[in-house]
Amino acid sequence: MNLQLSVSKYFHSRRNSGRIGLTSALLCLLCAFSSCMAPRSGGAGGEVTGVGGSSFAEPTPYGMVLVDRGAYRMGPAKDDSVAGITANNRGVSVDAFWMDETEVTNSKYKQFVFWVRDSIIRERLADPSFGGNEAFKIEEDREGNPITPYLNWNRPIPWRNPNEDEARAIESVYRTNPITGRRELDPTQLNYRYEIFNHTEAAKRKNRLDPTRREYNTDKPIPTELPTISKDTAYLSEDGEIIRETITRPLTGDYDFLNTYIVNVYPDTTAWINDFENAYNEPYTRLYFSHAGYNDYPVVGVSWEQANAFSNWRTDYLRRSLGREGVYVEPFRLPTEAEWEYAARAGNSESAYPWEETLPYDERGCFYANFKPMDGDFVRDGHVITSAVGTFKPNDFGLYDMAGNVSEWTSTAYTESINKLTSDLNPEYRYDAAKEDPYKMKRKIVRGGSWKDVAQNLRSDLRMWEYQNEQRSYIGFRNVRSQIGFAKGTQKRKK
Repeated sequence: MNLQLSVSKYFHSRRNSGRIGLTSALLCLLCAFSSCMAPRSGGAGGEVTGVGGSSFAEPTPYGMVLVDRGAYRMGPAKDDSVAGITANNRGVSVDAFWMDETEVTNSKYKQFVFWVRDSIIRERLADPSFGGNEAFKIEEDREGNPITPYLNWNRPIPWRNPNEDEARAIESVYRTNPITGRRELDPTQLNYRYEIFNHTEAAKRKNRLDPTRREYNTDKPIPTELPTISKDTAYLSEDGEIIRETITRPLTGDYDFLNTYIVNVYPDTTAWINDFENAYNEPYTRLYFSHAGYNDYPVVGVSWEQANAFSNWRTDYLRRSLGREGVYVEPFRLPTEAEWEYAARAGNSESAYPWEETLPYDERGCFYANFKPMDGDFVRDGHVITSAVGTFKPNDFGLYDMAGNVSEWTSTAYTESINKLTSDLNPEYRYDAAKEDPYKMKRKIVRGGSWKDVAQNLRSDLRMWEYQNEQRSYIGFRNVRSQIGFAKGTQKRKK
């Protein structure tokens, strides 16, 4: 395009010149342009040498460890009739990825909750019903042209000395507890809306818009009917209720692979009571998530759906902070089951735990993880419930609490025949259950065991599951992010 513009301008300026002058000037221009586009390696006598280019140097993500690509035997290697374990291991390979060195903490998840709170406040500060301060929402570019509106995060919320309208907007996300009379955040309003483009479904040959590219076998007729897709969408009712729908219709374009979700992000603090009947766990419901003393403890009471919402927010938060157009960032996400097991076992197919020994403690009696060591004895390992992340030694990949503390969500859907359905290359079974699907189709795999489990359930090669909308006092999560490129990892692996 630049060459065409340059040639056009030159012709316009030299309209009355002779043909020889024009030809000479054009050849010079073409030679100059060609030299600018030449590969860095210089001329190669007409040989193809490839196209050079520069790429964004991916920094080490904060608080993450690089897990290098590798292969291992996934699943139990030996039968254990006492524990009811059947050997069903198989060889799989996974590519390199970054993984949180610890489980996501209350502190990090609170940052997400407060971001949602602040986005609601900013939206209302810009609303005419609350004064209509246009500074909190950008609706025009620098030239005054209308654009898709977005919130102005550079404009601080007037927490101190707000005017009457600003005070109403701020207070609208809080409520007064009818029993204690205390001012507290209203969790029912903390809804996060996000969109996910399903690249996997969009890439499938059967979903191509061009019918000639759906079937390559020339002995078969070209498909004439449009493929049918399922698209998730969500919206809020007039009463503020989250309405989720799954639309099934003929494929019309790329937009049909864009799924919309609205998720209430506040953890279920009542899980401490609902998970344990006839137990006095009320202090945890009031303090575990809100009190700063638990900031470095793993967040619990979050569903698989909430963990995915956090992952999406974390990705967008990083992209905005980079402040560079066109920079591609691999999304934060939940690990696949295969990635999680590989990371937990530090690539060691011989060990069923994140450590080499079969016992959960060393020769000095020091425990390797936070779990339930004996019948009715939660404190033998030094903790009653969860422990602060990173309390126990990491595994050989530098990852903490891959056994015990809290079980962890994976991205993988559960079905009894999953081993027969998944590939041996980056195995993953994904099923996005519709609202009307049977409840058993909404199961997701969790791994690692928790503070309430006995040692047997800490095994890294054991598969467990939970429903995707359940919120438990013993289930948390950590994020991973696929590595861009092929740099070798630095972790040491035991032979």
